[in-house]
Amino acid sequence: MCGDDIGLEVVPEAVKVMKAAAAKTGLSIEWKELLIGKAAHAAHGNTLPKITEDTLRTMDGWFMGPIGHNAYPRGDATWVMPPIRKRFDLFTALRPSLSHDNIPSIHKNVDIAFFRELTEGMLYSETVVAGAPEYRPNDDITISSRVITRKGSNRVAREAFELARTRKRKKVTAAHKEPVYRLACGMFAEECRKVAKEYPEVAFEEMMIDSIAMKLVTDPQRFDVVVTTNQFGDILTDIGAGLVGGLGLAPGLCIGEKQAMAQATHGSAPDIYGRNIANPYAMIVSGQMLMGWLGRKHKEPKAEKASELMHAAVTKVMAEGKRITKDLGGSASTTEMGDAIAMAV
Repeated sequence: MCGDDIGLEVVPEAVKVMKAAAAKTGLSIEWKELLIGKAAHAAHGNTLPKITEDTLRTMDGWFMGPIGHNAYPRGDATWVMPPIRKRFDLFTALRPSLSHDNIPSIHKNVDIAFFRELTEGMLYSETVVAGAPEYRPNDDITISSRVITRKGSNRVAREAFELARTRKRKKVTAAHKEPVYRLACGMFAEECRKVAKEYPEVAFEEMMIDSIAMKLVTDPQRFDVVVTTNQFGDILTDIGAGLVGGLGLAPGLCIGEKQAMAQATHGSAPDIYGRNIANPYAMIVSGQMLMGWLGRKHKEPKAEKASELMHAAVTKVMAEGKRITKDLGGSASTTEMGDAIAMAV
């Protein structure tokens, strides 16, 4: 699903690289193109038509390109940010923050894996099936609610520890504000502590959300895997992107029990759409993460190998610095960068 604006440009590049890696390893993939966002509304009268939702339920994983929901008409239920995460119980977002030696960034030697809970907290489209978690009883008061559950907290913590045990540093930092939000952050912290006991080989620490925001800016190299709640994670992952060069370098994978969705962190950038200059890195790496997840989930070594090939190809092209887009310091177009990475595979 390409989504809106530059999604129509960067998603095809990610698919191109993924297909090159699958061909190299002999992996068979069935591809289906589905409509979502503006194109879906034009064809079916809804940004998330039933045919798209029904088809997604039959799939193992998919791409979702950026959605231009800020420009959608207000007050019309057919124009909404498609609630994919909630509908498919994609409960965790894995968002890595990785610096590259030759790409301008605030810090070098940054390699952080952020895990953000996705189905709870305060965010409207992800918290409720119907209604809204905030309301205004009169013109002077607005009330918002925050949802935290033991199940949601436990499973995002478990995903963080599972990844941490495979990484070199083997460390998890849980970010919360338990001294203030004794019940909400308290429950999240309690579940993180429970899970930590099951992974004695992984170092575990807790840090207040305001403290970690400061430490990320001043000393990001101290962090390995960071796990937090929905709203806090939304903020921290953008800080992580800023540390290494911006949202163009911010891939993401939304993970569920049986399905996963490759979704870059950046928006649809309508101001540069149609100029073939959008950076495809985030979407390509999101696809690489999806390929690896599918390989591990289905015990398919060809998919895991394909993910490794994609990672090596991206690393090679970024290190050479010749066929990268202007925002990264190069002069390549979107398609030229995608071609270079596919060729490197």
